Amino acid sequence: MKRPVLTYMLALGSAFHSRTSEGCALNDDDVLVVHGGTPLKGEIRVRGAKNLVSKAMVAALLADSPSTLFDVPAISDVDIVRGLLELHGVRTSIDKDRSLRMDPTNVVTAGVDEINVHAGSSRIPILLCGPLLHRLGSAYIPDLGGCNIGGRPIDFHIDALRKFGAVVEKLPDGMHLTAPQRLQGIKYTLDYPSVGSTEQILLTAVMAEGVTELRNAAVEPEIIDLICILQKMGAIIKVNTDRVIEIEGVDRLSGYRHRPVPDRIETGSWAAAALATHGEVFVRGARQVDMMTFLNVYRTIGGAFDVDDSPGGGIRFWHPGGELSPAALETDVHPGLMTDWQQPLVVALTQARGLSIVHETVYERRFGYTAELRQMGANIQLYRDCLGGTPCRWGRRNFLHSAVIAGPSKLHAADLQIPDLRAGFSHLIAALAAEGTSRVFGVDRFITRGYEDFDAKLAGLGANVERP
Repeated sequence: MKRPVLTYMLALGSAFHSRTSEGCALNDDDVLVVHGGTPLKGEIRVRGAKNLVSKAMVAALLADSPSTLFDVPAISDVDIVRGLLELHGVRTSIDKDRSLRMDPTNVVTAGVDEINVHAGSSRIPILLCGPLLHRLGSAYIPDLGGCNIGGRPIDFHIDALRKFGAVVEKLPDGMHLTAPQRLQGIKYTLDYPSVGSTEQILLTAVMAEGVTELRNAAVEPEIIDLICILQKMGAIIKVNTDRVIEIEGVDRLSGYRHRPVPDRIETGSWAAAALATHGEVFVRGARQVDMMTFLNVYRTIGGAFDVDDSPGGGIRFWHPGGELSPAALETDVHPGLMTDWQQPLVVALTQARGLSIVHETVYERRFGYTAELRQMGANIQLYRDCLGGTPCRWGRRNFLHSAVIAGPSKLHAADLQIPDLRAGFSHLIAALAAEGTSRVFGVDRFITRGYEDFDAKLAGLGANVERP
């Protein structure tokens, strides 16, 4: 493994091991000072979607020849997966134009101690199970990490892998899986159209013997793009109506060349920042087809946008003046309102006149970040009831999963501790919109997981920020 990647991974693993469920203590070495009140104006560019790129990298393990993934963002999640691949013998290199080449010709079993360096740094390792079982007949998975936004149990991953024929042994620090025989196709119905479980079954079924039928599957754009990659590799996958996916297992897969879908989460984050700060941001690389649900909400609230469909185009977002309008929003799986758009939109809704209602149906603890917004002057009340059109799986349970936002609220500066990736960007938007100087802690630890060249993009948009 290249020394810079290994050094980075050791440091990152240590950082995540020191994390508590409530976040990290304030660390003056990881802080961004934000002087609020300046509208964001300018242009930024989005690359391949974080939620696709890491899974595309895992898919490369299935091939018997090299793969090339273009437009890969320079984010820490990519470094984490790259480190995991290199531990398993995959040779990787990345060009200055962010084209990542992965050669899995000589996949090997990684040492348990080496893999445990990654424990807690990401939830990606669980997705390596299927590819490693196909390539090596065994896999070791460390304890998983990820943002503390609600339960994301791996039971369904393990249940599905067992049904495929894997033998799972629980160890003190992780799990050891073996495939005594070739994995077999299965019929599987998900209780909920989870993205992670759909990815797990896709990555396992493509080389399992026979046909796999997956019902109630996730159909997010990143899932469809992963299916496109697997099809390029030689997989046979049919996406039917009513969330049914059929996968016919094949004996071998070859490498791919692929340009991923642009990051729709980052696009929505900068769009919300433009609205909350009364600014104007052109997001180069954004695509309308991926953003249609978001764009409807954006327009309903009072934001304006313009789509440039030319090659190298994007979407321009801006605040057109006047007051923003309140809205009733409900997050859902695709094609509903993406849960990762909820947090930045809530910050924008604190500036709307009237009462807005947001019902979170995907993650039960995703409103934890609102405590800091209330500290800054936002009027947000949380409820355990389903304040949406239909009851959800969190209804009648002890989860604060609905929010009522009364606005407009004059936000004022505060010291903010980032609890997770998407909440961190929302805290930053609030700091940019607030009066006075805020200190935002945890930027390097969390935001760089999903946002490329973060400081440079802020500077390019005219944000008045500094590192102490």
